[in-house]
Amino acid sequence: MSTYVSKEMRAELNAARIATLKKASRLRVEADGTHYRVLRMWKDGFTVESESTPPLRGLVDLYDGANHLYQCLIVAAEEEAGEMRYDFKRNTMAADKAPLDFYRSPDAPIALLGKRD
Repeated sequence: MSTYVSKEMRAELNAARIATLKKASRLRVEADGTHYRVLRMWKDGFTVESESTPPLRGLVDLYDGANHLYQCLIVAAEEEAGEMRYDFKRNTMAADKAPLDFYRSPDAPIALLGKRD
């Protein structure tokens, strides 16, 4: 016995699944100053809703709410069931300060105070 699901029913099921994923996710991707909801994310990539998100490529930023998580170089992989999957070519953690080009000892003084003449 084979089960047949009509095209319309499959579209409705995908829409309901995507709506649930959008409500559950705090993640978003920013490309060209515009934010799009990330439906799922894993070690090597993420998905967005294919219908409401234009094709993304190149350098994007990933956020969890207001927290900047990663700066990523992405490439489109495939579309399936209303989701567009993107793979990371590069995924760099975001930092709130510039990296040092030297080692700073944890017990190093913050500043030097001198005597004024």
